[in-house]
Amino acid sequence: MKLTPSNTLLSASIATALVSQLTAQTAEEELVELATSTVIGEASSIGLNPITSFKTGTALIDIPQSASIVTAEEFTSQGLESIGEIVDYTPGVNNSQGEGHRDAVVFRGVRSTADFFVDGVRDDVQYYRPLYNVEQVEFLRGPNALFFGRGGTGGVINRVYKKPIFDEEFTDYTAKVNSFGGFTQEFDYNTSVTDRVAFRLNVAYDKLENHRDFFYGDQLGFNPSLTYKFNDDTSIRFSFEHINHERFIDRGIPTGDNGKPVRALDGIVFGDRNLNFSTLDANIATITLDHQFNDNWKGSVTASYGKYDKLYQNFYASDYDQSTDIVTIDGYRDTTERDRFQLSGDLVGEFSTGSIDHKLVLGSEFIHTSNDNDRYNANFSPDENSDSDTEQFFASNFSLSNGVGTNINGTTVVNDFNTSLADDTQATVNVYSFFIQDEIAVTSWFDVILGARFDSFDIDVNGTSTGSETDNNISPRLGFVAKPNERLSLYASYSETFLPSSGNQFANAGDRFDPDTFESLEAGLKWDVKDNLFLTLAAFKTDQSFTTDLDGDGRQDRQESEVSGFEAQLKGNITDQWFITTGYTYLDSKTPSGDTTRDTPEHAFSIWNKYQVNDKLDLGLGLTYQDESLTGNGSSSRLPSYVRVDAGASYQLNQDCKLSLHIENLFDTNYSPTSHSTHQTTVGAPINATFAVKYRF
Repeated sequence: MKLTPSNTLLSASIATALVSQLTAQTAEEELVELATSTVIGEASSIGLNPITSFKTGTALIDIPQSASIVTAEEFTSQGLESIGEIVDYTPGVNNSQGEGHRDAVVFRGVRSTADFFVDGVRDDVQYYRPLYNVEQVEFLRGPNALFFGRGGTGGVINRVYKKPIFDEEFTDYTAKVNSFGGFTQEFDYNTSVTDRVAFRLNVAYDKLENHRDFFYGDQLGFNPSLTYKFNDDTSIRFSFEHINHERFIDRGIPTGDNGKPVRALDGIVFGDRNLNFSTLDANIATITLDHQFNDNWKGSVTASYGKYDKLYQNFYASDYDQSTDIVTIDGYRDTTERDRFQLSGDLVGEFSTGSIDHKLVLGSEFIHTSNDNDRYNANFSPDENSDSDTEQFFASNFSLSNGVGTNINGTTVVNDFNTSLADDTQATVNVYSFFIQDEIAVTSWFDVILGARFDSFDIDVNGTSTGSETDNNISPRLGFVAKPNERLSLYASYSETFLPSSGNQFANAGDRFDPDTFESLEAGLKWDVKDNLFLTLAAFKTDQSFTTDLDGDGRQDRQESEVSGFEAQLKGNITDQWFITTGYTYLDSKTPSGDTTRDTPEHAFSIWNKYQVNDKLDLGLGLTYQDESLTGNGSSSRLPSYVRVDAGASYQLNQDCKLSLHIENLFDTNYSPTSHSTHQTTVGAPINATFAVKYRF
């Protein structure tokens, strides 16, 4: 049965009713008061919060690399509804357009569409990731091969899912509506069925609308999970998620003679109102077994299977001549069918050798991925150009509907997405990994972190391109943490990671090039300024070495690129009433030829303030600044710098109901936040508002 909003909500209601019967509670439940202030975590200080994906439970202040945690309470309070919106307020990362159909994050100048994880499990299919069932989002900057394997070249994003909670009963319902006409419904139900069984159900439906013509979208997420305790030391957790997305693809507007987006074309969508869309149907099942062997040793095993079916097809501007107002339109249809199985296990223990304490983690991982891709290029007829993939139109009155439009010669042209097959590729990937890390407390104030990971990456490709590739890599990690006192740490680290020549999405395996390698040096300071106020400073340098065929003679030519920079983040409560999160990033990123890399603003700054006026009312005000960035490596076209101001307010109506209002782009700034290439620059949203109500039953 395909899940739709109606039968999903019906399923949610049935599940809730069944579980409620199981509880058989006769006593009236006490009302649980909704939080009226930002909750940063259970610890009294942000620096003591652990990064869950590191498996060891090590606190932020003791990790020798730059990292950030954004909790659900934070992004809900701020009105952030996507990974991209969270990125806007996180230092060290920025957004790329992702061709209008996927999350695409630039980690310290390195673009990625695959360095995403869920509870440490790889999530590398290209789509927009929802937040309805997310407890916190972890941003880990710098190469991260030790715990995450291939990729993670500039950083990774790990989403931590909401899980069943014992001894708590609640039902949260959230409804949102925005000024564009979109709306959202979210449902979060938790219950302790017995003292051994806890159940949680998260459901969300989004109707998407924005400021651009023809845009539409629907997102559905359905995620039941259950935890069973065999005893106090052993538990097992089952989780299933169904995701169904469909949305319009808009790749923005071209740049003009001055190298900037052509504002006169802001109101034109260079796509087909009927044929520019993306669909995703995904089903992911996960089982995790946790066992505490004794006071010092614990282990975990996770098995996850995901099946993904994705389609995206689109037209877009590939060239533009401002003097003649002629835009060249290209397009393609791409399908992806992917099955992924991952089995991972880790053992974490604490022990001492003489006066030296150790925290050791041993882990292994197996991933099997089966991937099937097809791509059809656009095929315009009649063919009046040398290349039927493209067609030319006048930009100022561009229109394309069901593949039919009038070109610059006044001829009606028709496109067929089922004729020009450009790629039909099947890939099978097997990855075997083993890793070890030891956090060594040499003294009470000085730690050494030593680790290494071995990955065997094997890919076989058949179809339009054929070939195989086997890469065996060892990725080391070395870190030092000095703590003059418990609230201050100074650190330095060295880490490596690799990316096979088949890339993030298993293409070009036939090239048989050596993997790209990334080496990073980082040093920084972390300071618990006071309870619930945390400062991070980090300076870093990452060197990328990659192989390409410069001369077309089949020989491998090694090239080098470099990213260096500085990050700062201050987060927490300045006073009991005033919460702040602010960050600054400086990046100097160069290609092998010395050009500045694309999507890499030299300076970026963000700040969000939340002030608790009284027990019921809080007010928020934020600002994001992004320096100009290039639309291509060494390109003369660029996205101009911009400042955007956001605001928000929430009111606790009573102990069960909270109202909120968030306004994006308060001063209606005209800006282009991202691009995919020179003539595909995003048109930023004008001033818009979202009203939300959250009710706890």
